[in-house]
Amino acid sequence: MVEQSRSRGRAEAWRPWIATGRRPALAWPQGLTDFARRAAQRASWAATLLLAATVAAAILCRHRPFAFPATLGIAAMAAGFAAATIKREIIAHPVLTAPAWNIELAGFVEVREERERSDRIVVRLERTDSARLNEPLERVRVSVRKGTAPAVGSFVEFKARLSPPLEPLRPGGYDFARDMYFQRIGASGFVLGRIRTAEAPHAPGLRLRYATAMDGMRETIDKRIRAVLPGDKGAIASALIPANATPSRRR
Repeated sequence: MVEQSRSRGRAEAWRPWIATGRRPALAWPQGLTDFARRAAQRASWAATLLLAATVAAAILCRHRPFAFPATLGIAAMAAGFAAATIKREIIAHPVLTAPAWNIELAGFVEVREERERSDRIVVRLERTDSARLNEPLERVRVSVRKGTAPAVGSFVEFKARLSPPLEPLRPGGYDFARDMYFQRIGASGFVLGRIRTAEAPHAPGLRLRYATAMDGMRETIDKRIRAVLPGDKGAIASALIPANATPSRRR
């Protein structure tokens, strides 16, 4: 049973080690597991306070041969729980719960991906059609016609069909929704009609300016490589650029 659980990546296989104290280092991931198993939401300040209290207890018991390992294990579990709680607070964002059609959206392009049949962009929204959306989305990923994706840093306006993040298609399958959630993307879909570049209501932030500069450098390097090495050799060399290593960016 233990071997079967370990092969499936379940935490139950490690619990006997934690219970007997033979693997105190595993208490930190155990705290992460306990966080994932709790349905109730917890405040980050409470988790931080718990961590501080357990660390203080471990320090006070550092000269006691029996109390120190116990308090150290509890502190490690509290550290894992606090890390998960704070991470949740950082990435928490609205997620679309039902499909929405013909939605007016406007925002800054943060990511541009060139794919085989279509392009794809990630947009940080500045304005949405709140009458059609129940959730105030922050970022969306939409597909556009091949060759029409705006440059990173552009402020765009468009209509789109949006869908909730895709759940696993079968038990144990890839969880697209989880992947998108940790990328802070609340919905995906495709652009309806033409995507328009407009004047931004305000200057882009530092993070977006950095992304724009990096994308420009990658494009310059990519064009230079393909000019010197046409065909498959250029495509292979271009794929060695870190941001182009995924199939979605290969031309």
